[in-house]
Amino acid sequence: MASTPSTVIEYPESDGKPIGETDLHRDAMVRHIELLKQHYQGQEVYVSGDLLVYYEEGNPKKFIVPDAFIVKGLKQFPRRTFQLWNEKIAPQLVIETTSRKTRQRDQNVKPSIYAQIGVHEYFMFDPTSDYLNPPLQGYRLVDGAYVRIATDAQGALPSQELGLQLMLVDGELEFIDPDSGQRLLTAEEGRLQELEARQREVDRRIREAEARKKAEDEVVLLKEQIRKLQGGQ
Repeated sequence: MASTPSTVIEYPESDGKPIGETDLHRDAMVRHIELLKQHYQGQEVYVSGDLLVYYEEGNPKKFIVPDAFIVKGLKQFPRRTFQLWNEKIAPQLVIETTSRKTRQRDQNVKPSIYAQIGVHEYFMFDPTSDYLNPPLQGYRLVDGAYVRIATDAQGALPSQELGLQLMLVDGELEFIDPDSGQRLLTAEEGRLQELEARQREVDRRIREAEARKKAEDEVVLLKEQIRKLQGGQ
C-alpha cells in the first residue's frame, strides 16, 4: 500500500489588503522603516514592515502584518514572509501607523497577538491626530501584559529596544539620539544635510576670502594716502 504524501502547507505572501489608507499613512510607515534601516545599517538587525508575520506553524491563518518592526540578531536580507518557527526569534519592537481603518485592530487586536509572541515594545502613531489621544503612544511588555510608557522630561517616549527617544516634531514621528539630541535621518536626508554643510563651508571660505581682500585693499589705500601725505611735506 502506497504511503500518503505529506501535505504541503502554503503561507501566502499577501493578505490582499492595501498597505495604507492614505498617502500620509503610507509615507509615514515607509519613512519609519527607512529611518530604522539606515540607523541599523551594517548591524545584525532585520528591519521590515508590511510583511506577513506567521506565528503558528501549520496554520496559515495565524498571521499579523506589522507596519514597521525590528528583529535584533537577524541578518538584513529580503524575506517573502516572516515565519516565527523558522526565524526562532520574535520582533522586539513594532510601530503601527494608525488610521481610521486600522485603529480598532491596532488598539484591540494586535496588542494581544504581539504580547503572545513576545514583542517587547509596541508603539502606535496617528499622523493625523484624529484617532489616537495622544497621537503617539508606547507600551512595554511586563509580565506578559503591556504597560504604558511614560513620557520623559522632553515629552518623548524612551525606547529601551532602540536606545532612542520617540517624539512628535511638527506632527512627524522622529527618532532622537538621547546623547547627541540629533534625530535619525533617511539616506536622502543625510545626503541633503551633507550638501548643506558643504555649502555652508564654501560660503564661509568665500566670506573669509572677501574679508581678506577687503583688508588688503584697505591696507593698499592707507599706504597710498600715507605716501601722498609724505610727498606733500
